[in-house]
Amino acid sequence: MRQVERSIFDLRRGLPVLVRGDAGDTLVAPVEGLDDAALARLSTAGGNACRLVLTRHRLERLGLAISACAASLPIAAGDRAATIVDWACARTPQTRPEHATQAMAANDEAALTLMRRGLLIPAAVVANVAAEQAAPLRARVDAGDLLAVKTDAISAYEQTAPRFLKRISAADVPLTESEQTRFVLFREADGLREHVALVIGEPQHWSDAVPIRMHSACLTGDLFGSLRCDCGEQLRSSVATIAQRGGGVLLYLAQEGRGIGLANKLRAYSLQDGGLDTMDADHVLGFGDDERDYNVALEMLAQLEIRRVELLTNNPAKIRALSQGGITVVQRSGIYGRLTTQNRRYLTAKATRAGHWLDNVLGTAPDDDLINDGEPG
Repeated sequence: MRQVERSIFDLRRGLPVLVRGDAGDTLVAPVEGLDDAALARLSTAGGNACRLVLTRHRLERLGLAISACAASLPIAAGDRAATIVDWACARTPQTRPEHATQAMAANDEAALTLMRRGLLIPAAVVANVAAEQAAPLRARVDAGDLLAVKTDAISAYEQTAPRFLKRISAADVPLTESEQTRFVLFREADGLREHVALVIGEPQHWSDAVPIRMHSACLTGDLFGSLRCDCGEQLRSSVATIAQRGGGVLLYLAQEGRGIGLANKLRAYSLQDGGLDTMDADHVLGFGDDERDYNVALEMLAQLEIRRVELLTNNPAKIRALSQGGITVVQRSGIYGRLTTQNRRYLTAKATRAGHWLDNVLGTAPDDDLINDGEPG
């Protein structure tokens, strides 16, 4: 596990890592920060031409339909780094590749997993290691100049990481909406993400079905009051509602931008300013409709010994995630913010494309004050 965590940090720093699979070794580098010199070094070190590994969503935006979840594009000797970055994340690349190699190698899949775990653009520049380069790269690994990680370790880490969630610290933090609130901080094994459980009221006084809100962090909305979303109002309304119900828990999850991270969320915002809705913007960057994984929430609830809940949500995917994870969802209550001119397109996309229950909001005029319906669904 430690090697996987270290490889994520190296990639976030722009450094390549060596991914080792049954079919051979592959040098992997992130697209972010890629320049011509780094591209040349990767090809020389690997002894083979580089390839660009992209997700199905991104390839479809390039006009290349594939049946696999990802594929790779050949990088010719004359291709510049700027061209590669364009292929990976530009809305309208200056040039378009003609074909993709659909055979998905395990090393390529592992490379994309590392990018996602590192909250990087889900694209990787890779170079398969030629036989004559194996010894020099092994020497670099032995000297500590290059980190090597096995594909099976990456796969195992992706599946087991939530179970290594650690409770780190806790403190009472009185809030405007709930004076009796205790913050309990959990940290993931790789140290990248920290999640907070807001424990509201006294557990011994909670209802049999504990009121729960799973709230994905939104820096722009929660902290700065962005009008592009309704997250901040949902957050504060949820705390107030849970307090009114006699107490419960709000899970504040480090899943910015539906799991793509703040940097990519801001990239998506720029794309939305050009006319795309929230999901199409994520597809341009190579992400799916929703990249969130609620296994961390399940682990937090397990550590808090909560098995039956009233879930405050408009998102059917959250109900499915809890139910499949062994949590009994006794009741669902809607939780809403205000409809504004700036967030109408965002909320409409969530309703029409992801099935969120937002009829109560979208049927109102912008800036109407509609926070919580309290009705089970």
